[in-house]
Amino acid sequence: MLHRSAEQIGRTQLGPRPLPPLGPSRNPSAPPAVDTVLDNGLRVIAVRRPAVPMVELRLRIPFGGTHRTHPARAELLAATLLQGTPRRDRFAIDNVLAGVGGDLAATVGPEHLSVSGSALASGLDVALDVLADALNAASYAPTEVIRERDRLVERITLSRSRPQVIAREALQRRRYGNHPFAREWPQADEVAAVTPAAVRALHRRSVAPGGAVLVLVGDIEPAGAVESVASALSSWQSDHPAVGLAALPAVTPADLLLVHRDGAVQSQLRLSAQAVPRDDERYPALQLANLVFGGFFSSRWVENIREDKGYTYSAHCGLEFTSSGATLLADADTASEVTAAALLETRYELGRMIVQPPDESEVDNARHYAIGSLTINSSSQRGLAAQLITLASLGLDLDWLLSHPSRLRAVTAGQVTEAAGHFFAPSRFTGVVVGDAKRLADPLAALGGVELP
Repeated sequence: MLHRSAEQIGRTQLGPRPLPPLGPSRNPSAPPAVDTVLDNGLRVIAVRRPAVPMVELRLRIPFGGTHRTHPARAELLAATLLQGTPRRDRFAIDNVLAGVGGDLAATVGPEHLSVSGSALASGLDVALDVLADALNAASYAPTEVIRERDRLVERITLSRSRPQVIAREALQRRRYGNHPFAREWPQADEVAAVTPAAVRALHRRSVAPGGAVLVLVGDIEPAGAVESVASALSSWQSDHPAVGLAALPAVTPADLLLVHRDGAVQSQLRLSAQAVPRDDERYPALQLANLVFGGFFSSRWVENIREDKGYTYSAHCGLEFTSSGATLLADADTASEVTAAALLETRYELGRMIVQPPDESEVDNARHYAIGSLTINSSSQRGLAAQLITLASLGLDLDWLLSHPSRLRAVTAGQVTEAAGHFFAPSRFTGVVVGDAKRLADPLAALGGVELP
């Protein structure tokens, strides 16, 4: 038998084989779930998803702070939260988790302290015991804090030399000014000054159950899992709830800011505008409009500056969500010599969303992509847990997730046109261009709408 290539298999004498039509999409069925608040104020969401005998765990605690050094102390707290307690040192923690096929890791951002991990379903009680031990009695031993502090100083120093980090920090300052949310990374010298006592004090003050959310997804009985959580975490108490950040200011339209990076051969374009959160009635139409503009590989912006012009390897526009709202963020990295041209084409595509709104075909393609992506991302235990912890932090729940495909199917092309005309108007955006100002200032000045250093 002769071997046929994939291209040969996909063609006939008349040309390429036609793709079969997409079948009707269906809403996923609701899995068994419990969503409740314990006596200590912790919200627990437990969902049965018995694909494999595992359970995914996600804990998110509001963790805002206004002091200038809060990010440094928070980063060290996250790095050492699971590094030892009076009952177990870090080696014992690793060993007991490994015994149940589990792991736990802590991270922190401007809004939340998060703990994530997984374990065999039969080992859930062990994972919860380790978690409870850390939440109640993390030691923050000087040797552990100093070791992680030295590592963090090196990592931050390296990160701050990366153009993407420079661009992100510049964008956050442009969008939010001096708001604490803009301080996503601490300064290396601030980290170097943090003491173990300062980390312990932050834990006592801020690691609180009130307002926190714990999500469990896996081969569990939801009611029994909630009982296990209530038993394991009953001693996690606080006389005050966890503290979140103050609401973010709305993104104010303004010229882009050119941020000088001497000798750079590439530039980072970052454009942003105010959007609406997921529970806004306009959100489904905005989601589809964003996909048409730049949210996936076949979008208008990507086709223009990547496929047609070759100005960038990657361009993407998406929605960023916080507890107080949402923003659009469009980003692309380009060679210095085509930065102004890429910005011109970006503005052109934003304007085209208004003068040539998405047609039925574009809307349908975006709709299929959105529903398909949501289905795929929610199909695994890990994906569903990640979706639920994010939604819970925004005040939404499993019902919202299960019903969202119906909302996407109900969106009309006219609603997408309205969303495109409002949210993608070029005059609504601000942002930054990071690159060598000596090479970029003149072409960007000629283009206009850019504030030069």
